[in-house]
Amino acid sequence: MDNTKPELSTRYSPAEFEQRWYAAWEAAGYFTPDASSTKPKFSIVIPPPNVTGRLHIGHALVNTLIDIITRWKRMSGFEALFLPGTDHAGIATQMVVERELAKQGLSRHDLGRDAFVEKVWQWKNDHGNQIKDQLKRLGCSCDWTRERFTLDEGLSHAVRTVFVKLYEDGLIYRDLAMVNWCPRCHTAISDLEVEFEERDSRIWSIEYPLADGSASLTVATTRPETMLGDTAVAVHPDDERYKHLIGKMVKLPLTGREIPVVGDAILVDPEFGTGAVKVTPAHDKNDYEAGQRNKLASIQVINELGLMTAAAGEAYARLTREEARTKVVADLEAIGLLRDAKPYKNSVAFCARCSTIVEPMVSRQWFVKIEPLAKPAIEAVRDGRITITPSSWDSTYFNWMENIHDWCISRQLWWGHRIPAFTCGDCQHVMVALDSPASCSKCGSTSISQETDVLDTWFSSALWPFSTMGWPNETDDLRAFYPTTTMITGFDILFFWVARMIMAGLRFTGEIPFSQVFLNGLVRDEHGQKMSKTKGNVIDPLEVADEFGADAVRFTLAILSSGRDIPLAKSRMQGYAAFATKTWNAARFAMMNVESTLAESTSAFDHAKLGIVERWILSRCNATARDVNRSLEAFRFDEAANAIYQFFWKELCDWYIEMSKPVLSGREGTPEEQHRAKAVLLTVLDRALRLLHPFMPFITEEIWQKLGPADPSIMTAAYPKHDASLDDAEAERVVEIVQGIVTTVRNLRASRGVPGKERLRLHLRADGADRAALEATAYLLRDMAKLSEVRFDGTAPESAHRDVVGGVELALELPKIEISADALAKIAKEIEALEKELAGAEGRLSNRQFVEKAPPQIIAGARARRQEIIDRLATLRQNVAPAGTGE
Repeated sequence: MDNTKPELSTRYSPAEFEQRWYAAWEAAGYFTPDASSTKPKFSIVIPPPNVTGRLHIGHALVNTLIDIITRWKRMSGFEALFLPGTDHAGIATQMVVERELAKQGLSRHDLGRDAFVEKVWQWKNDHGNQIKDQLKRLGCSCDWTRERFTLDEGLSHAVRTVFVKLYEDGLIYRDLAMVNWCPRCHTAISDLEVEFEERDSRIWSIEYPLADGSASLTVATTRPETMLGDTAVAVHPDDERYKHLIGKMVKLPLTGREIPVVGDAILVDPEFGTGAVKVTPAHDKNDYEAGQRNKLASIQVINELGLMTAAAGEAYARLTREEARTKVVADLEAIGLLRDAKPYKNSVAFCARCSTIVEPMVSRQWFVKIEPLAKPAIEAVRDGRITITPSSWDSTYFNWMENIHDWCISRQLWWGHRIPAFTCGDCQHVMVALDSPASCSKCGSTSISQETDVLDTWFSSALWPFSTMGWPNETDDLRAFYPTTTMITGFDILFFWVARMIMAGLRFTGEIPFSQVFLNGLVRDEHGQKMSKTKGNVIDPLEVADEFGADAVRFTLAILSSGRDIPLAKSRMQGYAAFATKTWNAARFAMMNVESTLAESTSAFDHAKLGIVERWILSRCNATARDVNRSLEAFRFDEAANAIYQFFWKELCDWYIEMSKPVLSGREGTPEEQHRAKAVLLTVLDRALRLLHPFMPFITEEIWQKLGPADPSIMTAAYPKHDASLDDAEAERVVEIVQGIVTTVRNLRASRGVPGKERLRLHLRADGADRAALEATAYLLRDMAKLSEVRFDGTAPESAHRDVVGGVELALELPKIEISADALAKIAKEIEALEKELAGAEGRLSNRQFVEKAPPQIIAGARARRQEIIDRLATLRQNVAPAGTGE
């Protein structure tokens, strides 16, 4: 053995090499693809995490999946780009910096806009690299030379260009409209940023007296505080109970105002409730539309801070919404106009960002006319240019896109892309332009002010696949890597982001932004509960990476990645850390038994001269390569990871390494067979490591380098593909029989309590090729099943245990050892269960109606299962029969 060859340490310790390898990869430029290369291109952009953030387990999942695909494509001969970056995250980032100021007793208004924005930039520069460092820790092979930020000058130019083009095309407009207003974030938010939660509430019935005192109308509401802003009561124009009241006036309780009764067939369902509805145009979307139809006044009684306004009346002004509700109910009860209050399940709207109850409010905002953008995006999915995986999301996508509303894109913030709209101070003319105009295009005045609102963060994110490549400039990257290939992200932002990227890509580049979308599930705790700090069930990916190694974290996330909800427990990571240790020890075994290096062992064996065991492991490794590649093509990360796991742990470690030991040690075989066995072991280990690399990049590189490869890095080595010449069904069949015999003998030993040191005699009956193959592998049976002898001729004693494995009859001579009580109980339990199943099968097959009407294959299956049960029962009964009875 070459004593100078590098060796693996005796203990798997990921902390010793993980970060060292990442630095080496980055320094070597392996993450940076060449845009001018003639190789096929693969590109994928990161779903940009908020610059404020720390990597959470959801980020770890999506970026692990992206990195698996990228590394796989890179090794498969593609010029692969994984483009990283972060989002300026308007509301979130502004809130973080405002909280920091509040600790100093300051607000953003104390600083002023320019100074505050400068403060946010300073915060970003101080903290913005945190996510980058964490992605590196997980092993994400991002091209950091192309890192982007949504407020970079290049991306800002793209945002302004898109805004101007949409405005010039008549697809951006400014108007008064009902919006979702967050009193805590102090801005309008889109429909997608609103979350609904069912709450236990009440519904109050209130009497509104007619002004002439002749009668009253009863209305019901879940928000009695908004009645202070009512400007009408609506009834259905065909409702016989009320149509004579249309045009009359009612007295609005607590206010002294009189409001009309109006007929509105759209707003009012005469079958629901009392058939009379209060109308508050300033604080309800449906009421706002009814107000426009009926030309009603709009009275704002709740302001941007969530406090009651002066218009609500002196008794209620400056109260919070909750305080006003309590007082209104008490005051109505005091004057006898509160008819009743009943429990009610109410769907309440909350801000997704801060969980404050959203207030519907009329406000002047900027909107994108979205339907003309949505139609091409619908067709791109419908005609198959873009595929969504899982395909079950197609119908959800179509339903949302076909019922889409105009997008409110303005936010009342200071941090973000400031809307490039400019107003003349003299004539109020509005100009939209890439650059600030020096003077008014209408009157020539130089008194110009820019719009104070900024754009919704998702506006710039929608441009991410092409703005990051240099658009609107025709750059080398745009030509080489756009359209991108694949988009991997959580299903929860299908509409926030994916749909908008498709709309923007088609509109501004004329091409789809990607052809494949994979929507991963959301990570939950081991009980399926949402992770939250308050529940104490959060798993920090960086902490578990330090505890178990980044490779174990990555592999766990990959193998659990299927499904809408992904239950995650630390114990799973601990389990896959054990898998990494198993891999490490297998490599150490190979290195202790194989002198040559990978560079020296190329074509070191003639496949035609290989023994059946070597042919088997090469065939199984080849089948694994086929399955892994197929699974990755279909985004079945779980299936790919499981295929590698099963091969590495069970077939390579548990079986092949054990089966190779007699030859490797020289106890069996010729020197030539020993040489070939060593070459096959090294070859299979090499291929298995390359298969595993996208999932576990660090350990595979550390081991692979110690094997003396010809390539400078496993990252640049070719990913194993299926090779039909290595398929060997016969070798797989024979080794499966060998495995079955070994397993059967081991199980019998355990059930009969036979000590491992006691060697047993095995009798086999097989014909032709099976006999020849088993005779050739008899040394394996002796070694692995701890047998003294394997006989192919002669008769086994009557007392021998008999079984059939793969068509081969076996008889095992067992010593007269009492079966343990636990083993007897286990066998008795299995016999009882099988007897019940047999009775059911017999009853089914004796049923004439079943036999006459069931399909032939069902009947055949039932008969085959009955025979299996009979055979198994015979075996079990023989196992518990007194030794020597032959029963």
